[in-house]
Amino acid sequence: MRALSIAATGMSAQAMRVEVISNNLANMSTTGYNARRAEFADLHYQQATRAGTINAADGTVVPTGVQLGLGVRPAAVTLLVAQGTLAATGGDLDLAIDGHGYIEVRLPSGISAYTRDGGLKRSAEGQVVTSDGYPVVPDITIPPEARSISINADGQVYAYFSDRVDPELLGQITLAGFSNEKGLEAIGSNLFLETPASGPPQVSVPGVDGLGTLRQGYLEESAVDPVKELTDLIEAQRGYELNAKVITAADQMLGATTQIR
Repeated sequence: MRALSIAATGMSAQAMRVEVISNNLANMSTTGYNARRAEFADLHYQQATRAGTINAADGTVVPTGVQLGLGVRPAAVTLLVAQGTLAATGGDLDLAIDGHGYIEVRLPSGISAYTRDGGLKRSAEGQVVTSDGYPVVPDITIPPEARSISINADGQVYAYFSDRVDPELLGQITLAGFSNEKGLEAIGSNLFLETPASGPPQVSVPGVDGLGTLRQGYLEESAVDPVKELTDLIEAQRGYELNAKVITAADQMLGATTQIR
């Protein structure tokens, strides 16, 4: 009986959906996190009678046919690109991206990764790095004698000194945009890698070429909607239970068949 295997694919799909929802809820306080959504597609169909087949009895054409579905399969886990709320922190190296774009950082392997987590820090050498110590690209070093830092909406970083009136330009923070943000590969620690699906990064200054601007002293909160996630969780749980009931019903039907004498 195909109902057993079909219902099993349904249970597997709803279990995967619960895993995605649980990851969203776990990251409801993660800076710059965008929720994910599990997407599914139906499996192949068994063509018992093909539509358009000529009826052998009188020569008429069968209008619909008999197509028996074989279940469901995971199709994608899609990144839901959305702007999170900007929360004021007052930190001189806290940056929120207001709009599209990612901050480029350099991994120890030398390749570039991209993040919307603007909670930047200063290393022992004065280099601007992420919370995990990855340097921002292009490199920016803050002199130890600087008394304060200012970063404008265009990404220009200025240092103010006690013995000078005019600030010193230390560097320019750029942003990277992608033609398909949903194609980026998440590697954890709020980092993404480019893929053939995302396309190459288009690097430019903030506010240009469709990129967002920077807000110093702010961080982008998670874009997860807890109410929606809980609603989806209940729906996934009900779907799992219904597929389990199908397996129970199919088992009882098979049991009744075997008892026929």
